[in-house]
Amino acid sequence: MAVKIRPLHDRIVVLRVDEEEVSSGGIIIPDSAKEKPQEGKVVAVGNGKIGDDGKIQKLELKKGDRILFSKYSGNEIKIDGVEHLIMREDDVLGILE
Repeated sequence: MAVKIRPLHDRIVVLRVDEEEVSSGGIIIPDSAKEKPQEGKVVAVGNGKIGDDGKIQKLELKKGDRILFSKYSGNEIKIDGVEHLIMREDDVLGILE
């Protein structure tokens, strides 16, 4: 899926990974009880952060990385009817391998 947005500087665009609808015990979790997942896939990255010396510091993240982020980080946007998040690289807690 091609993303029609290019984030600026140290920002990234993230697509949340869907949470499972059935618990490990086999209980079906209704939509109203689900929490938004804190895991996602990077679909676009900016060019990098501009440092105090004026040089661009490249981002560690790249397109396709699976990441973990805090519950309330980023701004929600819709691209072609699909919900995405735009956040700074600093909001990312870790890269899942």
